[in-house]
Amino acid sequence: MQIGDPFTEKCLIEACLEALDTGAVVGLKDMGAAGITCTTCEMSAAGDHGMDVDLQQVPRREPGMEPWEMMMSESQERMLLVAEKGREEEVLGIFRKWGLNAVVIGQVTGDGILRVRDNGEVVAEVEAKALADPPVYDLPTEEPAYYREVQSAELSGLPLPDDMNAVLRDLLASPNIASGAWVYHQYDHMVQTNTVVAPGGDAAVLQLKGYRQGIAVTTDGNGRYCYLDPYLGAQLVVAEAARNLVCVGADPAGVTDCLNFGNPEKPDRFWQFKRCVEGLADACREFGLPVVSGNVSFYNETPNTAVYPTPVLGVIGVLDDVRRHCTVGFKRAGDVVLLLGETHEDLGGTEYLKRIHGQVTGRPPRLDLDREKKVQAACLAAVREGVAASAHDCSDGGLAVALAESCIGGQVGAKIALPKNGGVRLDAQLFGESASRIVISAAPDDVEHIREIAASEGAPVQVLGEVGGDELAISAEEGTPVALKVADMERIWRGAIPSLMQQ
Repeated sequence: MQIGDPFTEKCLIEACLEALDTGAVVGLKDMGAAGITCTTCEMSAAGDHGMDVDLQQVPRREPGMEPWEMMMSESQERMLLVAEKGREEEVLGIFRKWGLNAVVIGQVTGDGILRVRDNGEVVAEVEAKALADPPVYDLPTEEPAYYREVQSAELSGLPLPDDMNAVLRDLLASPNIASGAWVYHQYDHMVQTNTVVAPGGDAAVLQLKGYRQGIAVTTDGNGRYCYLDPYLGAQLVVAEAARNLVCVGADPAGVTDCLNFGNPEKPDRFWQFKRCVEGLADACREFGLPVVSGNVSFYNETPNTAVYPTPVLGVIGVLDDVRRHCTVGFKRAGDVVLLLGETHEDLGGTEYLKRIHGQVTGRPPRLDLDREKKVQAACLAAVREGVAASAHDCSDGGLAVALAESCIGGQVGAKIALPKNGGVRLDAQLFGESASRIVISAAPDDVEHIREIAASEGAPVQVLGEVGGDELAISAEEGTPVALKVADMERIWRGAIPSLMQQ
């Protein structure tokens, strides 16, 4: 596995920008998948030209590399740049100034052929367009044998847990929910002091140095949802990623994806892939989100089983003014807690169903994309108008986990009363993962304005309770099923992954 060097990458970015400013650069492409092979053939094909490349000129870290190794290596921090003839030294000098390797490895040709030489011998000679525009396979698809069974699973007979406090503790300890600080604290997320909102919430926020504008960045994925319903599951991933961004005050703007699947030569595996891609495409069109890059990893399976179909999305959003942002944690005792969106009996595919009942079955939460956009628009307006003190996406672990994380983030408790909900089970109200929900808090004087914003956007909103105290207390018609000290929840949530990594 290639190891990235953020400092070298930053130098490379700055050098490329400086080279572009000279006007001497004809073309520029990042060396990602397949390294030199990818960049040379794609740039040649895009320009209706060819290239003649000498591998002996390529800088390398170790001697004795075979030509195919140099062509396929995915070493990081590399770009292929085409400069105007006669201005090579002008461009090379910029990269040397930044302490980077920069050499001429070949020339553009007019014959459309990618020609690769090693020690004077032609080791590859292929029409560039044949590599950049390969034939498309129309592979057979077949609905997996399990699909109808999980879709028709009946969850109404699930036994209700006796101790909802124990359930919440268990969910906070799940690696899918617990704090990821063990991972992100291994990296310096304050380099260049552009970080406005650090990792650990719904999205990180970075200021564009010298400007008030900023960007927000999040990643999302849910293999269980996509296993149970690839099309719907992929759409839920897009919706959650966009929701994470609006929670910090950013307008979603673009997507990159990492698609992880089994063997596409097996019809049931390719069916999963095809349906996921269709779901991603339809949801991104609905949100107006361009997918600007990505990669696909196939053949992730053993002789007996494959990984869950798992599209992972990296999504970026734009803030007009980074000072108008929001974070997860409750801010002040006395603030009012509200819920944008509605809770339904959505237990299929949930962390609760897997962790507490040991089942991965049922239909994932239903998704109304129009309702999703309305909820997101209401949240974004509340943040940008400065009336939302906190905002947090309600997803893995449901409402109870979202409230717990907001308490932990603000180091303060809350008193919550679950609304009467038309016969929805208590565990679904607490831990169901109904889509299109955001927990926000606001000063009492701002609640009416938030109601007006929600009404103007067509988004449901309801008051849940009040911030204050040192515990999260959630009451229902059945009494008070959840009452946990914030300090106890935080200890479990922060300590779960470090404890697992020490085993």
